Amino acid sequence: MSKNWMLRGRNFPGKVLLSRKADSSSNVRGNSSESRSSDEDGHSFSSGAGRNRDLQDINGNELGSSSSAGSPGESSSREASADAPRPGSGGRATDTARVARFKKELAASTVNLDALRELSWSGVPADMRPMIWRLLLGYSPSNTDRREMVLSMKRQEYVEDIAQFFDIPDEDRTEDEIRTVRQIAVDIPRTVPDVTFFHQPTIQTSLERILNIWAVRHPASGYVQGINDLATPFLVVFLSEHFEGEMETWDLSKLSPEKLTQVEADSYWCLSKLLDRIQDHYTFAQPGIQRLVFKLKELVRRIDEPVARHVEEQGLDFLQFAFRWFNCLLIREVPFSLVSRLWDTYLAEGDAFPEYLVYACASFLLTWTDQLQQLDFQEMVLFLQHLPTKRWTHQELEMVLSRAFMWRVMFDRSPSHLNSG
Repeated sequence: MSKNWMLRGRNFPGKVLLSRKADSSSNVRGNSSESRSSDEDGHSFSSGAGRNRDLQDINGNELGSSSSAGSPGESSSREASADAPRPGSGGRATDTARVARFKKELAASTVNLDALRELSWSGVPADMRPMIWRLLLGYSPSNTDRREMVLSMKRQEYVEDIAQFFDIPDEDRTEDEIRTVRQIAVDIPRTVPDVTFFHQPTIQTSLERILNIWAVRHPASGYVQGINDLATPFLVVFLSEHFEGEMETWDLSKLSPEKLTQVEADSYWCLSKLLDRIQDHYTFAQPGIQRLVFKLKELVRRIDEPVARHVEEQGLDFLQFAFRWFNCLLIREVPFSLVSRLWDTYLAEGDAFPEYLVYACASFLLTWTDQLQQLDFQEMVLFLQHLPTKRWTHQELEMVLSRAFMWRVMFDRSPSHLNSG
């Protein structure tokens, strides 16, 4: 196609602006180079579906030229450009300015959660992330006067839950609860298996308590495999309040039992708040996930029909690869070092998170549109099970998130695009 579009990130959380790029036979090669990435075996691959886009990350760093899947249409693109918020004359804010804005919001006697979500969409400063995640999930009150009292009460409630639901003999458990205890014991060693930090006995014990208590207190769904992975970002973020540096260097033996219990409690309550938004993902037959997989299939068909057609012709069902993506919220598909940044956007989405997740998964899948069209069924299954993301940095993740936002803006303006034809 002759129309190329330039995607430029702006300092408005998640708001991407589209501006038409002048057609030129040399505009692709005229840039420094075509952006390419490499998988762990050193094989290069292009990102996207052959349309150049220049992208900046949330800090204003140039991400280079990256191709991406096509847009639903020119008119939708123009509407997205017209309606997306525009920055002031200063362009993108600096890191210092963004941090100052976060500090200003958090210093208010009552935090403006809408403003905090806008800021957080594009990433949260690591040292503020524990406080902000508690606020975004509604676990911590926005009113500063009530915050410590409420957190203290909820943490004490968790301690009482340990005594009531966990530190009990099997004789006091139901048959279902015994089966759940055994299943969790099997799943915990498999939790984020590539990250050795989660192999530590202290972490595994914390996970065991969190998951068992959650299962007892939520009998409508109970424990489902995959929920174990969802607890891990919370544990790491709330532990980061007590340690510095990379998590692999943290010595958990230096953390008092009281502090560890607080970390557990905060992780438990935040996990509960997150799962409240997607509870039908984990009820019987997991209808919420099946619904999102169907929406993903339809969305991919609308955005990149050749890929959708090739996947269908090869007999590959989207459930065969996308079920895990939705079940674990992409935790297993990207390096764990990027998960906290990914979840900043998830939590900033609030109740719209499930909808955005569909677009994020579409953007993630269509990163490899060119490769997918060259693979047969077996090759595609293996490729999607072991995606070449081990060397991904924040740059690749920002591309996925921004592209997802762009597509959502387009389809929100043209909802008929998602009607089954």
